[in-house]
Amino acid sequence: MMDSKEMKVLAIIPARGDSKGIPRQNLRLLAGKPLIAHAIERARQTKSISRIVVSTDDPEIAAVSRQYGAEVVWRPSEFSGATATSESALLHAVDYLQQAEGYKPALLVFLQCTSPLILPEDIDGAAQALLEENADSVLAVAPFHYFLWRRDEKGDMVGINHDKFIHPLPKGCEPQFLETGAVYVMRAQGFKEARQRLFGKIAMYVMPPNRCLKIHEPVDFRIAEVLIREQQQQLTLQALPDFIAALVLDFDGVFTDNKVIVFQDGREAVVCDRGDGWGLAQLKRLGVPILVLSTEENPVVHARCDKLGIACLHGIQDKLTDLTAWLRAKRIDISQVVYVGNDVNDLACLRAAGCGIAVGNAHPRARAAAKMVLSAPGGQGAIREVAELIAEKLEAKNHDPND
Repeated sequence: MMDSKEMKVLAIIPARGDSKGIPRQNLRLLAGKPLIAHAIERARQTKSISRIVVSTDDPEIAAVSRQYGAEVVWRPSEFSGATATSESALLHAVDYLQQAEGYKPALLVFLQCTSPLILPEDIDGAAQALLEENADSVLAVAPFHYFLWRRDEKGDMVGINHDKFIHPLPKGCEPQFLETGAVYVMRAQGFKEARQRLFGKIAMYVMPPNRCLKIHEPVDFRIAEVLIREQQQQLTLQALPDFIAALVLDFDGVFTDNKVIVFQDGREAVVCDRGDGWGLAQLKRLGVPILVLSTEENPVVHARCDKLGIACLHGIQDKLTDLTAWLRAKRIDISQVVYVGNDVNDLACLRAAGCGIAVGNAHPRARAAAKMVLSAPGGQGAIREVAELIAEKLEAKNHDPND
């Protein structure tokens, strides 16, 4: 059986400008990002998807989509109205790419912006379900344990999925599943022939219920805001090594905002955040070894580290070589190291560490190489943010009854 990594897998995200229920829904901010950005980012983080396209009729949605790393296919007006189906947008995008480029994907992934809690593993899981079951199409579902009712022609209440006179315990019920609408995977050629998202042999991918929220009403944004921030916090803690043996930090751009004050006599000075120092003091009390690793030769680096009472190597040329030597002397495995950087000279360390972290205003290449990107920029609380994450991880580990 061919793995999805070896196939052309195209993800299409339909996003009209004129949303039915919530005006400009796809651009509304959720956890600081436009709603559509969440779908694009999840698609980019998968192992299976090789190309991401947003089908839209709206210039602003197109601009945001490109900003977050998706391509754009312009949707004609006949496929953009309130009565236009998602299938029509998918078919148009597939046909356009074939005619314009000769591009023919093997699998098609249909993602909806309105399911922002979906994770990359859900998308990969749906694609894998299609291949493992040799299916033609897959839908994401969630376990369903509720009793449905309707009125019959006489106006009496009738059970839909149960005998209305019997209320069995959930464990005794036949398993039922709710279509989440979050993700569908199809064999592309079969979809073109069937012209509908589900066809042929249909398989399912079961998602956890806590990731199945679908945004229909304004109140759903408020609910999603709470859930997605909790989810992000959990994912952030999971990205940290289970055992953190050391925290290693760049100086310029991490302790500072990457700016320098130059006096008339040539002396230089930088501005640091006292909150960062407090965070490092907390980690020292928790017994976490801390090292500052910097190519900067200015003695201000050593002076600040002396003030904080942390180890420092500065004026070095090859960060990874010196980091490896320091870790070897301390008998620390690099997989148990958290490294925080901001620029291209941090790339090797960001990739080699157990968890490479980029500050919020880091260079794009550093952000791409990092396992985690902070919300705070360098010199403005980034180190405090890392320190609090590590402290929370250590506290959770200490209270884990299975540890």
